[in-house]
Amino acid sequence: MDNIIEIREYTGEGFKPQVDFGAWRVAIANFKPDWAKGKQPYIERHMQTDEVFVLLSGEVTLLIGREITEYPMEPGKIYNVKAGTWHQMQMSEDAKVLIVENLDTSRENSEYITL
Repeated sequence: MDNIIEIREYTGEGFKPQVDFGAWRVAIANFKPDWAKGKQPYIERHMQTDEVFVLLSGEVTLLIGREITEYPMEPGKIYNVKAGTWHQMQMSEDAKVLIVENLDTSRENSEYITL
């Protein structure tokens, strides 16, 4: 069975890629102190890829744009942040988010602004 299905789980802190295939990556993001309400040190934008967020548990608010518009996430809904859009997450300590993005998303093709 190991050659037909992989089962992954991540319970650590922060962002961790779980599956890479072709041009895409699936990751899990769990709470870390930088994502607590009001603690975000920066916002970011990915210049070459959209980024998809799906709330699995807890409470997460997407912070969007340089002026920061808040979008509280609902479980099971897909939030597609378009390439070039400033964004960050604000999470409760029990939060877990599924993230899908291009495999080559990195600091080299992303930009950051300190808050």
